[in-house]
Amino acid sequence: MARVLYDLCGIDDDLRFSPFCWRVKFALAHKGLDTQTRPWRFTDKQALAFANHDKVPVLVDGDEVVTESYDILRYLDRTYPESPLLGEGLAADRARFFKYYAERTLAPAMLRTIIMDLLNAVHPDDRDYFRETREKRFGRTLEEFHSPSKGLAQLDAALEPLRGHLKESDFIDGEAPAAADYLVFGNFMWARCVSSADLVSNADPVYAWIERMLDSHDGLGRQAMRVTDINGAYR
Repeated sequence: MARVLYDLCGIDDDLRFSPFCWRVKFALAHKGLDTQTRPWRFTDKQALAFANHDKVPVLVDGDEVVTESYDILRYLDRTYPESPLLGEGLAADRARFFKYYAERTLAPAMLRTIIMDLLNAVHPDDRDYFRETREKRFGRTLEEFHSPSKGLAQLDAALEPLRGHLKESDFIDGEAPAAADYLVFGNFMWARCVSSADLVSNADPVYAWIERMLDSHDGLGRQAMRVTDINGAYR
């Protein structure tokens, strides 16, 4: 049975922007595992009923069904131990820090910057759902939440420890990318796919890391469709 990854799509089936799915796609490339991706939309809950889950990523690997990006990375290391992602013991525990750093520090700052671009990139059939669920989460309208100046200032401060590390190392995980890089870079792929906003200066060590990540695994990230590639989609 072919390995299948259910992957969030937007206004085009090839516009794939979920930061969590990007983590997994880079992890699969790291392992050298061929995988079919299957486009999925926010409101297509029934398509994931087999997994007892209501969001992506969902990886189907033979008889195994694995949900949640971090759990998928752990599964890949257990099942395909060559080219480790997380490592073992303390190394795996340290990698978990980057999961929370990306989700709780970087993502909120990016979201304040790109939220209206993100709404535009979501499939039209999903926009009411997206607006309703996010406004409930934020306690305000998307328009009120949207504040690029505040978001960029917040992101700039949040990236400071990463800058220090990347001045001394090409990748978060050292000489080559691994789980920590993928856990963080998924957020940058999310922003890149849905927005043309410049999140970091090209003089920033983080920018140089982003460029290296885009070129990794035969340009997996650089080749990805962006909303700006779709005629009339970006405004």
